Order: sequence, then structure tokens, then C-alpha cells
Amino acid sequence: MTEERSSRLQNFPISWFAVVMGMTGFTIAWHHAEILLALPVRPSLVLLGLTIITFVILLALYLAKILKYPNQVRAEYSHPINLNFFPTVSIGLILISVALLPYSNPVSLVCWIAGATLHLAFTLHVLSVWLHQTHFEVDHLNPAWFIPVVGNILVPIAGVSHASPEISWFFFSIGLIFWLILLTIIFYRMLFHRPLPARLLPTLFILIAPPAAGFISWLELTGELDAFARILYYVAVFLTLMLLTQVKRFLQLEFFLSSWAYSFPMAAITIATFIMHTQLQLPFFKGLGVVLLMLLTLLISVLVWKTAQAVRCRAIAIEIED
Repeated sequence: MTEERSSRLQNFPISWFAVVMGMTGFTIAWHHAEILLALPVRPSLVLLGLTIITFVILLALYLAKILKYPNQVRAEYSHPINLNFFPTVSIGLILISVALLPYSNPVSLVCWIAGATLHLAFTLHVLSVWLHQTHFEVDHLNPAWFIPVVGNILVPIAGVSHASPEISWFFFSIGLIFWLILLTIIFYRMLFHRPLPARLLPTLFILIAPPAAGFISWLELTGELDAFARILYYVAVFLTLMLLTQVKRFLQLEFFLSSWAYSFPMAAITIATFIMHTQLQLPFFKGLGVVLLMLLTLLISVLVWKTAQAVRCRAIAIEIED
């Protein structure tokens, strides 16, 4: 039994933290729905508690892996695909700070500082690796590469409440520019090279997250629904439509831990839609937001169920290989 537990810890993948991103986005989406729909119950509080507990457990497990199996962690950290999932830790902290903001400004501030600082460090390191790499190939490229650099676009959502807006503009600028750069490269890879392997196909949904999250951050920074905000939102809507038209293809995939890549982007477009309704007071956006929230709730329920099954069957390990 001890050897079995050691083996599971040794193969514990960093991509587990994508679960925290999805759960936090789900929590924030429900919080917006509670306000918009004047719900008498507050499921977001329960979801927030579960999300924080999940984050703490995952962090404790990965720290144990770092201490006990440093070579395996180094191998994962130097892998051209797995490397991009390490910043899900810092993004998880940033999103938790957003979810905590309505309830505890001081705790939210601590999470935001830790998350933003760690994410900047990850960004600088990953960019350094990209610039000086000697073993990456075009087939290694996939939408998960957005996570380390474009993830900076999330910082202003809570950042405008915690620090000088100039700090938030700094992070937003990094995320926006590298979103456009990486978007071009990723479409080139998908159009002119081999298709993504099945286990990475769910990462296509990550395409939705930068414009949807960028829309939310832009409104926090500027305070108005201007032309650029609309461009970001409608690009996110189009990408969502594009991917939902291929739902049959995604439903045919078996479950991987990477399937959690569906969750946060869908949460981001749901939140953005609720915010559009708040800005414009048009019934269409309220209805669309509710529909997206129901889809998101179904999606998260299925992901939690399939994840629990995979854990019980010991089917989750470091899935992404060369």
C-alpha cells in the first residue's frame, strides 16, 4: 500500500491545478448569477469553500512530490508541454483572490500578491525557456501555451482593488500582446501541421479565455463598455460558437485530466455575458448568461464525476508525453 501511494505521488501531474481554475471560474460565475437573478440561496459560498480546500490539498500534494521526487518534478518542469501547466498554480491564486474579494479584502489581497508575483516569475522563466530552447518542435505547440504569458491578463480583475492601476495595466499589456502573438502561431500550427492529439483537443477551449477574461479586465481598468471591450467580448462569443459547433467531436473523446481545459474558458464567457447584461440591461444577454451557466454547471458536474471515477480507477497520472 505504501509503495502504491508513493507511485501515485510520484506520477501526480501539475495539470491537476487546472481543476482549481475551473472551479474558481464556476464559483465566480454563480456569484454573478446570484446578484443578477436575486437568488435566495448562495451556492457560490459553498463552491468557494470547496475550491479553496481543493487548492490547499493539491498544493500540499505537489509540495510533497517536490520534496520526495525532485527529479520527476524537474522532468515535468523541463517538458515543453507540461511546463505550461505550472502557472495554473499562480492563476489559481489570482482567481481565488477574485472570488474572495466580495467577502474579505485582506485575504484577497494576500492571494493576489502571491499569485501575481508568482505568475510574473513563471512568465519570465517560460519566456526565457522559449527563447533559448533547443528541443521544442512545432507539434509541442498547443493552446495551453497561453497559460504562462496570457494568464497575466487576469491580474487586473482583482488588481484594481488592491494596488495602483499602473500595476494592473502592466500585467494586462503583457497578456494582451502575447495573446495576439501566440494566437497567430497556434493557428499556424493547427492549419499547417499535424492535428492535436486527442488528449490535447480539450485545450482548444483555452482559445476562448483570453478575449473573455480580457474583456472583464478591460472593464475593470477603464470602467466603460467601449469599442475595444465589445471587440474582445464578441471575439470570445465567436470562438465559443466555433467550438460548440464541434461538440460532437469533443463528446467522442475519452476523459483526460486535460478535459478540465473546457471549464475555465466556459466560465469566463459566462461571467463576461453576465457583465454585458449589467452594462447594457438587454434581456438577450441575461438569457444567454443563464443558458451558459446551465451548460457550465452540467460541464463541471460531468468533469467532477469523471475525475472521481478516474481517481478511483487510478487512471490519472502524467498523461502528456513527448
